[in-house]
Amino acid sequence: MALRNLVIEGDPLLRKKSRPVDEITPRIIKLLDDLADTMYYDNRGIGIAAPQVGVLRRVFIVDVGDDHGKIEFINPEILETSGSQVGSEGCLSVPGKTCEVDRPFYVKVKALDREGNEFVLEAEDLLARCICHENDHLDGILFIDKSVDGKVYKAESDDEEE
Repeated sequence: MALRNLVIEGDPLLRKKSRPVDEITPRIIKLLDDLADTMYYDNRGIGIAAPQVGVLRRVFIVDVGDDHGKIEFINPEILETSGSQVGSEGCLSVPGKTCEVDRPFYVKVKALDREGNEFVLEAEDLLARCICHENDHLDGILFIDKSVDGKVYKAESDDEEE
């Protein structure tokens, strides 16, 4: 198990745009494994992006606890979105804060897996929300930037964070 330190809100690194992965090397595989270990540690999250551990590469993972399990995304590209859903979000890099965010209900995303195979995934509801949240990290956008009412709240418990 290799836990990485989380980059926390206020660090300018979280506001930078990540670079594409040109080649899937052992370092990228290790990054994916470390992201999973860091996300799952104490059941703290359902998604994590490379910038959250200080690596400006277009990589993230999600696991919303459904039949898909853990999904790894390298160089994700959102192809299509539709619908709308407003819900409370939190973030490992913005501890103790939540806000209401409007996200697409449906998302179609293309990415590479750890073997370099391209895949296309269609997602709805929480999985779509999580993919959009993590993809935003790759462009230096935090969920608090998208608060529907401009307000950010103190989280009542870790159970409310996404």
